Amino acid sequence: MSQALHTPPPAPARPIPDEGDLAALAARHGLTVSGARPTLREYVRQLWDRRHFILAFSRAKLTAQYSQAKLGQLWQVATPLLNAAVYFFIFGLLLGARRGIPHDIYVPFLVTGVFVFTFTQSSVLAGVRAISGNLGLVRALHFPRASLPVSFALQQLQQLLYSMIVLVVVVMAFGSLPALSWLLVIPALLLQFVFNTGLALIFARMGSKTPDLAQLMPFVLRTWMYASGVMFSIPAMLHDKDVPGWLADVLQWNPAAVYMDLIRFAMIDGYGSSYLPPHVWAFALGWALLAGVIGFVYFWKAEERYGRG
Repeated sequence: MSQALHTPPPAPARPIPDEGDLAALAARHGLTVSGARPTLREYVRQLWDRRHFILAFSRAKLTAQYSQAKLGQLWQVATPLLNAAVYFFIFGLLLGARRGIPHDIYVPFLVTGVFVFTFTQSSVLAGVRAISGNLGLVRALHFPRASLPVSFALQQLQQLLYSMIVLVVVVMAFGSLPALSWLLVIPALLLQFVFNTGLALIFARMGSKTPDLAQLMPFVLRTWMYASGVMFSIPAMLHDKDVPGWLADVLQWNPAAVYMDLIRFAMIDGYGSSYLPPHVWAFALGWALLAGVIGFVYFWKAEERYGRG
């Protein structure tokens, strides 16, 4: 006679915890969502902790930029200087863009404009590719992604400082000797750096999802350059022209023109305050704060999405 088999009764089903209970359990044990965006304050702290990486990364990029060229780092200065020479021939000699500017200060005026605008232009172009061009780094390591556009803007600042050596030589060759006013270059460049960093952050987020933006931006920046008085004085060009007052204000108060005018005013004898729009320092500060704050918050909002998809 076979022995009867007895199946143990099934265990009572445990209730499935809801999401609130799971979140409370995770919080109690210090668990967080992987890749979650930190708070803005925490993000700033993380970015500050990576300051040595940002500086080292910018220096490495600057060194590697012309490592394959025979002239090496000399191209950091030669490129904007050659651009200035081309613009002088086309705009200064052929098109008469020197109107309203004394002949003895037009060359330093032009070189200053090219160098300063190139700083902004290069920061924006580098920012567009900051995320999309470094996906391997973004996907492999955990760090605040803002480190990349900030380091690229810092790289362009270091490159401008090399160019400033040539600018000093050009300015002195045309009769402008060092003076206390040259110290104004420091706050002007710092404000421009904050402005450029804000733009780099904005376009880094946009470029991370739209890589084709990198192909469009050179045309946008070239248009901006032609409208910013790099090769000519905006007040002199608008003098006898039937131009609405608001358009003249927009051209003079656009940030590229503001930062160029401040550095020209600081370094070039003969480029006096009559060339500057009113409240120029207030506008320089305002543009820097506006772009810097908006750019940083806008970039931080998408922190958890960079490198995914």
